[in-house]
Amino acid sequence: MASIRTTVRFPVEPNEIYKAWLSSRIHSAMTGGKAKVSARKGGRFTAWDGYVRGKNLRLKPKWCIVQSWRTSEFPKSAPDSQIELCIHPSGKSGSKLVFIHSKLTPPQVKQYRSGWNEYYWKPMKKYFAAGKKKSRA
Repeated sequence: MASIRTTVRFPVEPNEIYKAWLSSRIHSAMTGGKAKVSARKGGRFTAWDGYVRGKNLRLKPKWCIVQSWRTSEFPKSAPDSQIELCIHPSGKSGSKLVFIHSKLTPPQVKQYRSGWNEYYWKPMKKYFAAGKKKSRA
């Protein structure tokens, strides 16, 4: 099995990222794809109009989210992969998100590495930057 590990910085406090990831409304707004998300341990979620689905395995409020994760492209017999988001304060009012996507096959790594960047990190940076501009106005 293989994994993806990346670090991404955002211009908001850790709790803002934590809340956004676990809110159907905000998750949808920040990514541009419809999401239905539970904010409780054991709760299920879907994202990107049902392309992604999984379950909350561990939640440490304001700091860490661990979820089982699979897309509609996974073979039915394939086990779920796992994502872990650990969110740390960084700078005056920013965050550093340490992200690990594990239990992937080597061919999935390349596909999902670019997918996370294109469909999550770039839109999230834009979403949070726009919110910061609004709050300064």
